[in-house]
Amino acid sequence: MRSGFLFLAVFTAACAGQKLAAPAPATAPPAAAPSVRPVTRSAPETVTVTVRDGELDRRVARLELHALEREAQVAELQTRLDDARDEVVRTMAKLQSLSSRAEAASGIAEAEVALGGLRGRTAAQADATEVSRLVQQASAEFNKSNFGGAFYLASQAKARTAAARGRLAGTATTPRAGEVTFAVPIRIKTISRGNVREGPGTNTAIAFAVESSASFTAFAMTDDWIRVVDDSGKSGWIFRTLVVKP
Repeated sequence: MRSGFLFLAVFTAACAGQKLAAPAPATAPPAAAPSVRPVTRSAPETVTVTVRDGELDRRVARLELHALEREAQVAELQTRLDDARDEVVRTMAKLQSLSSRAEAASGIAEAEVALGGLRGRTAAQADATEVSRLVQQASAEFNKSNFGGAFYLASQAKARTAAARGRLAGTATTPRAGEVTFAVPIRIKTISRGNVREGPGTNTAIAFAVESSASFTAFAMTDDWIRVVDDSGKSGWIFRTLVVKP
């Protein structure tokens, strides 16, 4: 009996020990560290802008021709100023001479004839008005016996008439679409043999051939072509790369 009680006590203690020494929960495996993707910096993109050489070349040519136009304007004004000085010196030297009377009368007559060629021309209306004013002033000075002044004014009238006729020769044809007329005519010359055509394009007929160093007066341009008149009065269109400033 006593040994049975002892066995029961030992069994109970063993069971209690098992409850108190319960196995520890299994430790969770450490979380894997987050993967870090290396940051790759891409090289900056290069944007390439392609400019058509032909279009850029045309723009440069237009700027060069406009520069020539401005130079021609300045040269024309300077020429008028120089001519005016020369004429004043000449006329003042002859002011009291008998020959100045004949020169003044002849100059006025020539200016009146030249004026007749400008009247009725719409494109030369401003020139005709100015030439008419100069002729009237010349006649008034002639009547005052200021033959030097009359001759000078008559010379100015003739110079203005000549300039107007040059512009009329360059604008005799109807402007084409896109054609840009120069404010004043430009003097140019050829750098090689070539052709002057009837229109601005190689698909138009050849008007006449030219040699190197041929002189022209340019009046307008469209794209790569320049409208010109040679010294004999023949007109047409020439490609811009064939000509340069004299």
